[in-house]
Amino acid sequence: MSQIIHDIRKEISKTLVGQEKMIEGLLAGLLCRGHILLEGVPGLAKTTAVNALAKTLGLNFKRVQFTPDLLPSDIIGTEIYDPSHNVFKIKKGPVFTNLLLADEINRAPAKVQSALLEVMQERQVTIGDDTFKIDAPFLVMATQNPVEQEGAYELPEAQLDRFMLKVVVGYNTKEEELEIARRVANNGFEEIKQVATLEDLETIRKETLEIHIDTEVEKYIIELVHATRNPQEYGLESLTHYIEFGASPRASIDLYKASRAIAYLKNQTYVSPMEVAYIAKEALRHRIILSYEAQAEGVTQDSIVEKILATVPIP
Repeated sequence: MSQIIHDIRKEISKTLVGQEKMIEGLLAGLLCRGHILLEGVPGLAKTTAVNALAKTLGLNFKRVQFTPDLLPSDIIGTEIYDPSHNVFKIKKGPVFTNLLLADEINRAPAKVQSALLEVMQERQVTIGDDTFKIDAPFLVMATQNPVEQEGAYELPEAQLDRFMLKVVVGYNTKEEELEIARRVANNGFEEIKQVATLEDLETIRKETLEIHIDTEVEKYIIELVHATRNPQEYGLESLTHYIEFGASPRASIDLYKASRAIAYLKNQTYVSPMEVAYIAKEALRHRIILSYEAQAEGVTQDSIVEKILATVPIP
């Protein structure tokens, strides 16, 4: 792990206690230019983590609170009529930034969520007849509450597929929660400093690309994704009734990139099957569409990925 990553982690730890998986997911997204979806109940420092990451890098950062009355133009921008000059002017929305925090993204209806599709995939925005490129780096880091919470809308499958990873954020341990309580009660959170530049970010991204992946590990990645589509080929006939649609080709791409990022964060020069298995749930869980039978029986995407990991031969 480079000194830059070490410094970023150190600064984030000033305001965030525990939640290593979330931090690794955010850093993996940063290294791979991938968008990250964080899911968890309120109060687990999801917003705090994204805000801290932006500060450590000195990036432009904007936050959008998604609500049921939000409009697509509130995100991407719109044309506004200027009566003094008798012309329409473009007012750019908050997507014109480096780090966009889409807070509680599943609180807004599908048409608003879908407004992010073009900018997430193409890094560009169309307003009226004009198309605008988004300055690099650009990452969407969205948070959402579990869909069973009141007043939430499930994200469209097409948008879910645009997220490289979906990280489920759990509760802190008792020891970590005690530390959080002490820091808050005693105002013990230090100010986060910028410890990296855009040039530093490009450097560590290039270093990530140099991480070696053996051919057998590459095949292992493809086998895991293929098993979500054709589980019967791996002796998992019981899963065929639970999977409506398997993971898309983007899953193979993102699992490949994320495995390399995790290896880099572990200070390794190569990717082993352990890194692939470590990040497989995050790369696959939001891309597996469950059947009605699975939903009725309480079968989850995580349990399906676990069975696949336990069955597909490790190289």
